[in-house]
Amino acid sequence: MKKISILLVIFVSVFSIMMTGCGKKDDNKIRISEVTHSLFYAPLYVAMNNGYFEDEGLEIELSNAGGSDTVMSSLISNSADVGLMGPESCVYVRNNGMENAPVIFAQLTACDGSFLVGRTDEADTFNWENLRGKHIIAGRKGGMPAMTLQYILEQKGLNPGAELSDTVDTIMDTTIAFNLTTSSFVANTGDYCTMFDPAASQCELDGTGYIVAALGDEVSDVPYTCFVATNSYLNNNGDKLDKFMRALKKGYDYLMTANDTEIISALKPSFETTSDALILASVKNYIRIGAYASSFVLKESSWNNMLDIIDNAGELKAVVDWNDAVNTSFATKVA
Repeated sequence: MKKISILLVIFVSVFSIMMTGCGKKDDNKIRISEVTHSLFYAPLYVAMNNGYFEDEGLEIELSNAGGSDTVMSSLISNSADVGLMGPESCVYVRNNGMENAPVIFAQLTACDGSFLVGRTDEADTFNWENLRGKHIIAGRKGGMPAMTLQYILEQKGLNPGAELSDTVDTIMDTTIAFNLTTSSFVANTGDYCTMFDPAASQCELDGTGYIVAALGDEVSDVPYTCFVATNSYLNNNGDKLDKFMRALKKGYDYLMTANDTEIISALKPSFETTSDALILASVKNYIRIGAYASSFVLKESSWNNMLDIIDNAGELKAVVDWNDAVNTSFATKVA
């Protein structure tokens, strides 16, 4: 069960001493490791490209980790200050016995941001029953996209599994690495695939797939992507993180009120090879489903909704209390 990589375990043992000093670099740079690069995180990129972090005297160094487990490893090894990642990773490290585990200090997205993409246009005819007997590329086992999909399928009366049988209605494939799911679908693996934008909209533009449903329409008020840091970093960089939150709030506010031209202009530097039409389509998809969190404060009720989804997938060893995993002191200042 891939909930935490072997590499992470190694980092925990080798770099545990380094954690105590991870907040001592008192400069103006914040090193952010993001789980992937997606327009799902548009408020962050708007804040960067519109100079809001610079206005606060901050420099953002952004790197793409390609998975939440790798982001967590980066935090623990002190190769990143802040992680933008799925909050389920904070549950897993605690369930695996890690003491003084990194904590969430702000949420960025408030629902599942993936779209179900099929091989035919079912915009007017899609029903979840259409997935009976089909093969769905679902993402990494233990990851929120796969667990949310499982939750939805079961709510719709479908029993997912690895192979079709008398008791399995739908194949939910979790064997393909997260960063290879779209390319695998385009290469003709599976009947459906969960994708984030701009990948989902790109498939529509290319004619290689069609968005048939948004998972966020089915399951909302769930923390999906959050900013995470070690307690040591939070304790030693309060002023810096206050500035970070103010700049992020400006990015969100701008995105929610910007016109089409302004949206494209604010995001293009982060998506230079993405067409203007695709940027706009992706952002509007996410605004429509309420993906961008209107408040960066991760509520206890939302946290418990996430735990229900993890538990439903059989991935929850023990309940992790919201008070242990979430620090709202920074987000509440810009709420």
